[in-house]
Amino acid sequence: MQMQVKAELERLSDPEHATKLQRFFKTGKGEYGEGDVFIGVRVPDQRRTAKKYRNISLTDILELLRSEIHEHRLTALFILTEQFNKGDEEARHQIVDLYLGNTAYVNNWDLVDSSAHKILGAWLVDKPRAVLYDLARSESLWERRISIISTFAFIHRGDFKDAIALARALVDDGHDLIHKASGWVLREIGKKDQSVLEEFLLEHYQTMPRTMLRYAIERLPDERRRFYMRK
Repeated sequence: MQMQVKAELERLSDPEHATKLQRFFKTGKGEYGEGDVFIGVRVPDQRRTAKKYRNISLTDILELLRSEIHEHRLTALFILTEQFNKGDEEARHQIVDLYLGNTAYVNNWDLVDSSAHKILGAWLVDKPRAVLYDLARSESLWERRISIISTFAFIHRGDFKDAIALARALVDDGHDLIHKASGWVLREIGKKDQSVLEEFLLEHYQTMPRTMLRYAIERLPDERRRFYMRK
C-alpha cells in the first residue's frame, strides 16, 4: 500500500516547486536540512493523500517515514496523527513507540511541528514526561525540538510546568531553531497567563537568545516589550 501512496505523491509532484522547497528548508551543504530531498508536493495535497490512505498498516507507514523523500515522511506523519486520533490506548501506544523509535526521520522543523504535540505530547498529557527531558538533552537538533514542541499539548490545557522547565533547560541551546521553538512556546503560555511568562522572562531576559526573547514577548503590551528589549 505504501507504493500506492508514493505513486500518488509522485503524480502530485512539481519539480519547480521542489526547487523552491529545497532552498526554503535549507538543504544545502552545512545547512540544517542538508541532503533532504523534495519532489514538490504541496502540503494540502499531502493532507488529502494522508486522509485517503489513513488506514494503511504501521509497516507501510514506517516504510514511508524512512524514505529519503521529505513529502513521504511528512505524509507518513499525517497518517500517524490520523491513526493516533482515532486509535484506542493500545494503538496509540504502538504509534508513540514507532515515533520515538524513528525520530531520526522526523528531521526537519515542519516534520517536528506537524507531529510532536499531536502524537507524543497528546500521549503524555496524563502520563510521566521524563522522555521529554531525555530528548531535550539529545545531541540531535530535531529531538530537542520535539521535546519543546510536544509541550503545546499541555499548554492548550493550561498546564505550563513542563513547558517552562524545558524552555529553561534549552535557554542556552546553540541553535536558532530551538530559540524560535522555545520562544513560540513561551508566547503561547503568555497568551494564557501573562504572569507565568513574565516570571520566566524576569529570570532570563537579560541573557536568553534574542530570537527566543522576541518570539516570547510578541503578544505582550508595547510597554512590556520595550522593557524586555532594553538591555
